[in-house]
Amino acid sequence: MFRPKIPTMPTPTGQVTPPAVVEPTTIVPAVQTSQPSPAAPAPAPSRPTVQLTPGTALALVGGGTAVVLVVGAVLVSMLLAVAVTGASLAICALVIRSLVNADAKRR
Repeated sequence: MFRPKIPTMPTPTGQVTPPAVVEPTTIVPAVQTSQPSPAAPAPAPSRPTVQLTPGTALALVGGGTAVVLVVGAVLVSMLLAVAVTGASLAICALVIRSLVNADAKRR
């Protein structure tokens, strides 16, 4: 009852066909095109480089500090909300337990 039953491989019935033979195809090389001569220099990129002035650096640091402070305040407030909820549930549990015990002692 508890032993697994492994199915047996059924034997093929009827005619068994041999596998098909695949013939290899010939590869024809493509015509070679001439490479352009590397004598001409590559054009310079047209994108301007970013220059960091003291004012932009100060703005980046201020923005990063503001983001860190806002995210920290949100996380601390969420932690505080969880702590207050847990404390209130614990107080409710104590009150309900004391009411049930007081009711049991009266009987």
